[in-house]
Amino acid sequence: MDMCAKKISDATMENVEILSKLALSSGEREKAKEEMGKILSYIEKLNELDTENVEPLVHIFEEDSCFREDAVTNGDGRADALKNAPKSKGGQYVVPKTV
Repeated sequence: MDMCAKKISDATMENVEILSKLALSSGEREKAKEEMGKILSYIEKLNELDTENVEPLVHIFEEDSCFREDAVTNGDGRADALKNAPKSKGGQYVVPKTV
């Protein structure tokens, strides 16, 4: 067991089990602690990277906005939709009254 795996206590594992709604056996709990320790080791390795002169990435695209303008492109299709209606009145469908 490496140094990071020791950081995960039984109390922490119990809390993880409660939050994730899992009931682990003792063998599964030990394996999970070992796996979580590996994850923490990887995170610590990432912390060794020099990011001093790296600007935070806001978006992967270089454009100002990756979203299209919210504009109607197909127009108002109400008249075309009402052509299919058996009856219409005042720009709306006329349907039988239901109780």
